[in-house]
Amino acid sequence: MKPAFKEVYTFDKKCYEDYHLTEDILMEHAAYSMALEIYKRVPKNSVINIVAGPGNNGADGITLGRILLGDYHVNLYLPLGAKSPMCKLQLKRFEAVGGKVESEYKKCDSLVDAIFGSGLKRDLAPEIVSLINKMNKLNVLKIACDIPTGIDDNGNLRPVAFRADVTVTMGAEKISLYSDFTKDYVGEIVRADLGVSFSKYINKCCYFVLEKDDLIKPIRNKNNTHKRSYGHLGVLVGDKPGAGILASLAAFNYGCGLVSVVSRERVEVPYEIMQTNSIEKFTALAFGMGMNNHFDDLLDELIKLDIPMVIDADMFYKEEIKEFLNKRAVLTPHPKEFASLLKILGMGEFSVKEIQENRFKLCEEFSKKYPNVVLLLKGANKIIAYNKKLFIDPNGSVALAKGGSGDILAGIIGSLLAQGWHPLKATIHGSLAHSLAGYYEPNYALTPLKIIKNLESI
Repeated sequence: MKPAFKEVYTFDKKCYEDYHLTEDILMEHAAYSMALEIYKRVPKNSVINIVAGPGNNGADGITLGRILLGDYHVNLYLPLGAKSPMCKLQLKRFEAVGGKVESEYKKCDSLVDAIFGSGLKRDLAPEIVSLINKMNKLNVLKIACDIPTGIDDNGNLRPVAFRADVTVTMGAEKISLYSDFTKDYVGEIVRADLGVSFSKYINKCCYFVLEKDDLIKPIRNKNNTHKRSYGHLGVLVGDKPGAGILASLAAFNYGCGLVSVVSRERVEVPYEIMQTNSIEKFTALAFGMGMNNHFDDLLDELIKLDIPMVIDADMFYKEEIKEFLNKRAVLTPHPKEFASLLKILGMGEFSVKEIQENRFKLCEEFSKKYPNVVLLLKGANKIIAYNKKLFIDPNGSVALAKGGSGDILAGIIGSLLAQGWHPLKATIHGSLAHSLAGYYEPNYALTPLKIIKNLESI
């Protein structure tokens, strides 16, 4: 798990004021970090194009050019000139060692984008949009300096962005690199230290990026146990029974000792899954998926229960959802369902587009208002919010974009809740398990049952 931040200007300022470092020193470290990535990935004597902007992001790129010059054929292109004092100084140094500024964009073996980094707050000018589109068409290794040009501080495209294979981000990772919109643009993210250790550079953090190695699985490490030692999950099966049955199968395959579907009438379930028509003494519940209005008469009874719950899908369109926000609940909406939830809670009316453009902000606001509830907002990168902290799971595969995938996620989290895990822990590690079980080739052929099967080998 690694920390991420909204911005790092505060940390740069600390370096200047507390550590007596200069802007020049930080820039040299930033450029050298990019140079190391190029030395690792690009053979010497290759042609490197560096497209640099007029400010300090451009200055990082120009500094990189000076470092590489002699080992590589460096073409420096300045579409907007050099304007900031550091940019002008670095250009002077680049030219002093024999570098030349090209008057036009040239062919290359590798391409570095250093036009605009973090702090972009407006749409790119038409000529830069045209340049970015041209750069994106090149079939060469593409490296972005700090943040790919065109991505703003909220992780939105303004209106296009450089499509990097590698992003070398300066000082610390920014949450804007982990929006759904940026998933196709940032590539591999590499963090560059800027003259002090990472621990000295950063301050306290409330955003965290989950890594694959963070996963804790529900391995059984005691021998003197029985099936009830591992919980009993109840899954409500409604108008679309397949959703609940998939959730129950996922739960049973991820360590839950007993799983029962709760249904009004008999449904076909696998042999290992039990069936009842009443709310029994479960250790956790999962409901909402495929439910529609099937259990509306049971909601008052559900509200009275004091057990952990994972709540999904149709529940986010019901006024009664408000009654579950003081419980040990995990909410797993997709963006449209989250919009409905926020409207019911009086937190505003948002389109799906607006939800996607403000994912971090809205999750943060929800968590501040309801700190005891765990929220998992689904998406290309899942966001988990709890007690004013945000956890980002960027490990999911495009293969998971299939009907039933969310039902599997609810079942996995429900299984861990039933086994006695804290709701936050169950959500973090349930999300990671779901993400890692979603890798499949060919990526169009993953099915919910294959996700469940993959839980055995994550």
